[in-house]
Amino acid sequence: MIGTAEAMSQRTTGKSGPEGTRPGTADTSWLDEVAWDAAGLVPAIAQDADSGDILMVAWMNREALAETLATGRAVYWSRSRARLWRKGEESGHVQTVREVRLDCDADVVLLRVEQRGGIACHTGRRSCFFRRFADGRWEVVDPVLKDPESIYR
Repeated sequence: MIGTAEAMSQRTTGKSGPEGTRPGTADTSWLDEVAWDAAGLVPAIAQDADSGDILMVAWMNREALAETLATGRAVYWSRSRARLWRKGEESGHVQTVREVRLDCDADVVLLRVEQRGGIACHTGRRSCFFRRFADGRWEVVDPVLKDPESIYR
């Protein structure tokens, strides 16, 4: 879990007690504050908690966000597989969540994470943002750290 119930309560609402109930408990009204899209999803940005680098962007539904906050491990919604995706379930590249934030419009979630194994991208790179636009084209600027064939068997 991300902190104690009391600490989470105070961080998310500034007070303890019923209005500051910890995510993951019976009261899930805090989920209603998120501006879910028509498909019941919200974009989630995974950011390295130490460096501030953006690692990846994925989608979350209510269940994924609730499980993430209850367990302290990043869980996303896989649109291609139409199921929960517990980051690292196949690769071992788990994201331990240090902090969760909601943007000003309540329509984007930010996860500040510790990336196990140093690889967040299915291409075997540290970040999914490994291409930079320069001189009218996209160029690869970050190396493959591990061959994806050896990660996903």
